[in-house]
Amino acid sequence: MDTAFDASNHGTVTSTEYAASEGLTRILPSRFLTAMPDTKPGDSRVRYKRIVLKLSGEVLRGGKSGDPIDAATLEKVCAQVKEIHDLGVQVGVVIGGGNIFRGLNGEKKGVDRTTGDYMGMLATVINALALMDCLEKMGVTTRVQSAIPMNQIAEPFILRRAMRHLEKGRVVIFAAGTGNPYFSTDTTAALRASEMHADIIMKATKVDGIYNKDPKKFPDAVKYDELTFIDALKQRLSVMDSTAFSLCLDNNVPILVFDLNDPHAIQRAVLGEKVGTLVHN
Repeated sequence: MDTAFDASNHGTVTSTEYAASEGLTRILPSRFLTAMPDTKPGDSRVRYKRIVLKLSGEVLRGGKSGDPIDAATLEKVCAQVKEIHDLGVQVGVVIGGGNIFRGLNGEKKGVDRTTGDYMGMLATVINALALMDCLEKMGVTTRVQSAIPMNQIAEPFILRRAMRHLEKGRVVIFAAGTGNPYFSTDTTAALRASEMHADIIMKATKVDGIYNKDPKKFPDAVKYDELTFIDALKQRLSVMDSTAFSLCLDNNVPILVFDLNDPHAIQRAVLGEKVGTLVHN
């Protein structure tokens, strides 16, 4: 069989394969062949190339309506994600479900803890779909991966597929927690960040960092700019739950705690500015 030299692979291909390739090129519109770059060009100022953004479900609740997902609040959150995505940052998002249902609260009302946790996982899927819809309307290609199989609405979580999505410049939203009861979405963020080799976890809160005591109750509370994991443990500071914190400590994944109400906080952080409180080894 005839062969032809393939310069891209430094080898040979058969004439049949070469003809098939040429035929495919003629059939497919050129936009399909040029619109699939492997990586999105990054901004040279970016300090963190790959991040996991941890969002509480409560951040989506807002406005006068009191709806679990407030449209204006959702747009503000997605605008911040788009802002860093446009810089070439690879973004994974872990979203909670506390605005709809929280397993621990359900237990107080008589719902079995395991059942309540599964209900909370389904709530995170609802939030993830809302984020996806809003981001895609802003022109940001997004994928939802669920730890609980639900193929009609989300991909299953597959590590290599998630990595490829990030390399292709897509935002990946990790829904349904770890897929197991008794594990919080904080733990999910720590696990996914470790698996994805993320540079940092950025945890959005309602305060601008970590304090030695509650700043809403104590006016003399002192904010930390940086903390080591060991210091945070010694002072029993509520950075994340203990399982999540241990994962970050063991796998050397730094955590940045910041105020999501600052409309450009995430962008400033990825560009290396002093924002919130950084916890590291």
